[in-house]
Amino acid sequence: MRIVVDDKIPYIRGKVERLADEVTYLPGSEIGPEEVRDADVLIVRTRTRCDRRLLAGSNVRFVVTATIGFDHLDIGFLREAGIQWTNCPGCNAGSVAQYVRNSLLVLEQRGLVSLREASVGIVGYGHVGRAVERALRPLVGRLLLNDPFLGLTDDVRGCDVITLHTPLTHDGLYPTFHLIDDGFLHEVRKRPILINAARGGVVDEGALERALDEGRIRQAVIDTWEGEPHINRSLLGKVCIATPHIAGYSADGKANATRMSLAAVARFCGKEAPSVLLPPSPPAPDLTKYNPLDDSQKLKADPEGFERQRGDYPVRRE
Repeated sequence: MRIVVDDKIPYIRGKVERLADEVTYLPGSEIGPEEVRDADVLIVRTRTRCDRRLLAGSNVRFVVTATIGFDHLDIGFLREAGIQWTNCPGCNAGSVAQYVRNSLLVLEQRGLVSLREASVGIVGYGHVGRAVERALRPLVGRLLLNDPFLGLTDDVRGCDVITLHTPLTHDGLYPTFHLIDDGFLHEVRKRPILINAARGGVVDEGALERALDEGRIRQAVIDTWEGEPHINRSLLGKVCIATPHIAGYSADGKANATRMSLAAVARFCGKEAPSVLLPPSPPAPDLTKYNPLDDSQKLKADPEGFERQRGDYPVRRE
């Protein structure tokens, strides 16, 4: 069996080889039709679009994305072609929750919010939304939950903070593409702080920039961007915290994704999954140890380095 693997997936080298006869590592953006033609399994990240162009005529029968999001997979085509697929739901929920919590602590230090008095609206209550709720409950005055798929419909337009944790969808009952648009941003009532650590397309960035310029939004924290890695330079300069899609990039979250990916491939080929180990965690959590401003300063100083900053992201523990 031959497996093609995105070369930025951590902790996987030397492990996936136990499941395959041949393993090829490639940058995600360089995984093309020729590279996958004779592969049986792909293990990818968001930078590889798995669709007809990539997979038609190939031997691929199983695609694993080592991510929570799967909008880079053409599910309709995969179903049509008889190709199985899976993602890694919840793998980096703790990491995103750490990012949101620590970003809000930074904003509180800057006088932009008083967490004990603040109402925080969580939009999307899956694995990540639940982790964010657990992280914020001891710190904030009130939490409101909005996820129509679960019957949670609290109106977050009156919140001091709105944090987004939905997938990116374009159809169905509740599409999330440009969920935060001009209409929504004209209806907010408290000049809220907006956090997008979900997917870039959930926010209409032009509408957000206008809302910032007009003072309808107090501030924003943006980790996921439309058009990545070619991000909106104007918006980059206006938001308080701007990071290169690394909210879920803790070492713990990455290891979880790799474990889940290897387990999925092992089930597919009827073998035992190899283990993935990390160094011991710090003896006690320090809520202020990870400062998102460090990542923000790097991106603002070097927007062209978006992909490099993601690919070479340092070890960060939860």
